[in-house]
Amino acid sequence: MKRRTFVGAIGGGAALGLAGCLTQDGDGSSDSNGDPEPEELDLSGTLEVVTYESMLDGDNPAGPWLKEAFEEEYPDAELEWTQLPDQGINHYIQRGEQDDIDADVYFGLNVDDLVSVDDNLEEGGLFRELNRDRIDRSSRVRDGLDMGDPHDRVLPYDTGYISLVYDENEVDEPTTFDDLTEAVYEDALLAQNAQSSDPGQAFLLWTIDAFGEDGYLDYWRDLRENGVRVLEDWSESYNGAYMNEERPMVVSYSTDQVFADEFGYDFARHQIAFLNDQGYANPEGMAIFEGATSVDLAYEFLDFALSNDAQAEIAERNVQFPAVEDEHVDLGDEFDQYAHVPPEAVTVGYDDLRGNLDEWVDDWAREFASQ
Repeated sequence: MKRRTFVGAIGGGAALGLAGCLTQDGDGSSDSNGDPEPEELDLSGTLEVVTYESMLDGDNPAGPWLKEAFEEEYPDAELEWTQLPDQGINHYIQRGEQDDIDADVYFGLNVDDLVSVDDNLEEGGLFRELNRDRIDRSSRVRDGLDMGDPHDRVLPYDTGYISLVYDENEVDEPTTFDDLTEAVYEDALLAQNAQSSDPGQAFLLWTIDAFGEDGYLDYWRDLRENGVRVLEDWSESYNGAYMNEERPMVVSYSTDQVFADEFGYDFARHQIAFLNDQGYANPEGMAIFEGATSVDLAYEFLDFALSNDAQAEIAERNVQFPAVEDEHVDLGDEFDQYAHVPPEAVTVGYDDLRGNLDEWVDDWAREFASQ
């Protein structure tokens, strides 16, 4: 199995710039494929955008801000959010088979979702091939966030790095994956279900990257012997079990201290651990459904989401890194200080995931989904 390895570095105000040093397959050039630009744009009517719950609800979500700002810029348009069903991308894969999708844009897509689409539908399906010439700001996306889609259906709007968050009053910093199987970390770790959670699946793929497809299940058996607790999703594991101090360590994001600083939490319980000096890169993207009715508005929304103001608001409210080069976005000293980039960022790429992802997750779930 190949591994796409991205190199960055930790460091305060330099973090965003260094995240931009990630390398990507190909030359990153933009072809003028996809939807041709019409002679006259139709920028009126309703744009239906599908996204996940935390984009819409919770503490200071980005969704309401994006709606208000987009409608202010396009006064003849209305942005209507639709919350992603519990089945996630599988809901739209099933509806895509029946050609029964009313939405225009999917906001919150990752490479694993694209692979699920192409493993279950005709390759290149569900979403439109993008014409990058219709998205002026697409050229500002930092190198390394290309999701490897050979059909160019998705643009990233932010990125995060999966890491561990731990309480230094309860446990020492784990430095390797093998550390987590030692007695000193018995009954310490909270993880998420790889079938239903993006960070849960990312952590699973990180272990596959570390131990290979022939060794990752054995590693998870060692974790189980050492008492790992797998909960359904990130909210249940982090906002619930971890914040209620049920355990001293949780799979989460390397921007956790930004969140802790905002709410005045004790930093002792919000320390970041990069296993093997790595973090798992997990960019989020946006795509236009094949059957979109408001195509012109959809293109304008993708471009709008990459604007300076939108990128800053998404990054700060999602507590993630922006997708565009950092000279375009001012996130403030606190973000620069507390948002950490791993020394090495890794991900399992599209080509390696194709034809393997479902099997890997299913094999894992049979043994570990209900720990």
